[in-house]
Formats: sequence, C-alpha cells, structure tokens
Amino acid sequence: MATYIGRSENERQEMLRTVGASALEDLLESVPESIRERARIALEEGLSEFDMTAAMSEIASENASARGAICFAGAGVYDHFIPAAVRHLLSRSEFYTCYTPYQAEVSQGTLQAIFEFQSLMCRLTGMDVCNASMYDAATALAEAALLAVNVSGKRHVLVSSCVHPNYRKVLKTYCSAASIAVEEIPSDDGVTELAKLRAALEKGAACFIHQQPNFYGVVEDVAKLGELLSGNPVLLISCVDPLSLSLLKPPGDYGADIVVGEGQALGNSMNFGGPLLGFFASRDECLRKLPGRIVGMTTDNAGRRGFVLTLQTREQHIRRAKATSNICTNEALVALTATVYLALVGEKGLKELASQCLTKSHYAAEKLASIEGFSIEFKKPFFKEFVLRCPVPAESLVDGALSKGLLAGVPLSRFSGDSKLLLVAVTEKRTKKEIDGLCVVLDEVARGLRGTQ
Repeated sequence: MATYIGRSENERQEMLRTVGASALEDLLESVPESIRERARIALEEGLSEFDMTAAMSEIASENASARGAICFAGAGVYDHFIPAAVRHLLSRSEFYTCYTPYQAEVSQGTLQAIFEFQSLMCRLTGMDVCNASMYDAATALAEAALLAVNVSGKRHVLVSSCVHPNYRKVLKTYCSAASIAVEEIPSDDGVTELAKLRAALEKGAACFIHQQPNFYGVVEDVAKLGELLSGNPVLLISCVDPLSLSLLKPPGDYGADIVVGEGQALGNSMNFGGPLLGFFASRDECLRKLPGRIVGMTTDNAGRRGFVLTLQTREQHIRRAKATSNICTNEALVALTATVYLALVGEKGLKELASQCLTKSHYAAEKLASIEGFSIEFKKPFFKEFVLRCPVPAESLVDGALSKGLLAGVPLSRFSGDSKLLLVAVTEKRTKKEIDGLCVVLDEVARGLRGTQ
C-alpha cells in the first residue's frame, strides 16, 4: 500500500493494470466498508538500510533480554548455557533449511537426525518409543490426553492442578472440542493431593496427568503415585523437565505410560517464548496411536543402512477416519538442536548441569529466605525452581528489580495466583555473585516499596 501511495498517478495506473484491476477499491472487495480507513496513513519517508538498522536496534534496546539482564525467570522457559558448537553445527545449510522429510530416499540426513533425537529421548525418559517431536510441551500434553482417550475409550481426563496453568488451558481447549471432560485434582502445600486423586479414580478416567517437577518447582512423590495407580487401568502421563532426569527417577521407572515435556532447555534459546520443542515418548502399547511421525532404521536389499518414515498417523497420510492427530509438522531444527546438545554434553555433562541447577537453586532459596519478610512457600524438595513469598506484591518487586538489571522471577499473580508469590528459577548459568546480588536488590526494592505503603 505504501508503495502504491508513494507513486505518481501514471505509475499507479500501470500497477493496477499489471494486476488486472481498474481501481484500488477492486483489491479491497473482501474488506468490509465499516472497517476501511479513509484517511491518508501518516507514514514516514523511507530509510536507507543503515538508518533502518539503527532505528530497529533502538527499538529493540527497549526490551530487557537475558543478554542484558541477569535472568531468574522460568515457568517453562529457562536461561541455560548453550555451547557455541551447537549453533555452529546448526548453521550448516543442510540442517538450517531442513523440513519434514517427505521423500525418504533424498532425506537420509534429516531422517537420521530425527532417529537420533528419538533414540536419545527414549534413553532419557526410560520409554520404549518417541515420535519426531511436537510443537511444545503444552500441545504434547494435550495430544497425550487424546491418545489416552483413544486407547481407553473413556472420555474423562484427570490432571493435577500443579501442572503448568498454560498447559492446562491448552488441554481444556483440545478436550472441549472433542467433548472430553477435564477434572482438576487439587493441590496441598505445593503438591498433588493424592487422597483427592484416589477418590477421583474411583469414578473412572482415561488418564491422570502430572508434572515432575511440577509448576511450583516441587518434586512430586512419584513412588506414592505409582503405588496409588498400581492395578488401576488409568494411563499415567508424566510431563517432565528433561534436564532433571539425570538426577530424578526417569518416568519409565515409576510406571508412566506416556512422557511429554518441553525440550527448550536442551540447547534452544528462550527466543521470547518460542519456537519451543515438545517431546512425546510412550510405551510400545501406545505405538499405533502416537501422533506425528516415527522414523525407523532399516537396511535396503543390498544390505545398506537406511532411514524411513515408519509410522505416520496424520490424516494427510492415512485415511482420515483412522488419523489420531492433525499435528502437521515436526520441529525438525529445534529437535536437531536438542540432539546436538545432548550428544555434546553427554551423560556425565548432563548430570553435572543438573547438579549445578540443584545446588545453586538451594543456595539461592536459603539466602532469600534469610531476608526479612521473605520465606520459601513450600517446604518440600525442589530441583531448580521454587516459590518465594514476598513482603510486597511480586509484580512490583519484579518491576523494581528490572530497573536494576535483574529479571527476578515470574509473579504467580499472572496465573491468577497469590499476588505476593514469586516463582524463581536458578540455572547452572547463575553465579554466586549474581545470586547474592539478587538478594541485595530484592531486599532493597522491598524496603523501598514498604516505605511507600
């Protein structure tokens, strides 16, 4: 439009003739008259590339990023260290432009990368099979619920209220369209109320969904959960932090039937919250119902190794009535990132990273709890994230800390929670100096806020 307005009348007419229109209004027939803007748009003059770059950089500088601020924010997306080799390898053109491998015979590299991703995630989760990745943890969790309904025939889903609020919203959106009832199991002191779960199970359900560690960072008692579900036909769906699995018991060991989670922490940047990487693994019994795709390894008639799309349950590939999902693509590049990251870090490196998250987060919790007016909300084991009760509204505390170069955490009021609760995440990137600095800043900001109340 700006190009059209900025031209002479002869040039405008030539442009219209080129597209087969006699007037500009011909191109706007689909736009209702009531919402058309008749006034001339006040556009500035065009800029050179140099000036535009400078202008955009100035606008971007108004954002507080993890590059310019020390990040203690989490709630599903975390500031972990990414080795330079990860991005270097991904920058290769054959990786950077990869997409869904429709033609297996010419997509061997892409297929092998996906196969390696599946293999690594199976090893990490302790499950039998993993698909070629999902959009994010929220949609993976919702797809897992649909799978459970398809397997069991029961149209009732149980989910812990300690599961990420956004994940639960996506789950309800999926289920409402499919006439599936979603029942939330309440929490007590930061963990799922197993007594309430026991009562809900007596009514029958397709599955129970929990998160480990849960949204509040607390490590749930999966041993007791496993005992409760033992002998019950309900499927157990675990939503997990992949980095925690080098320290915590893998879901396959405590009876999970389906494992989903967010893979952003595996070498992917925060990217303002996306793109993300959902992973989806399960036991063999669920194989035929898995959404998305599964890549397999085989040999051709000459005995040479090859990779193929073994299973595709999308309606585009099989009869629509037999499709189990409308998931349309795999997150090939971000899944490859996770694959490269896991291969580089290795088993010992992953355990070291998790250990640092555990140690540093507990140091931070102890230091913060020693400040007057602050306390840890849930006195239970946690991995890298915990809930801090503040003497002033957490939102105001975060705003004050941001002005001092700190992303102090995520106020739970953003999820309809208590206004004085702050979710704090501490990854391996945070140093003792940064954690001590967080304590000083929060104390200073809180004192200032209390003085104005």
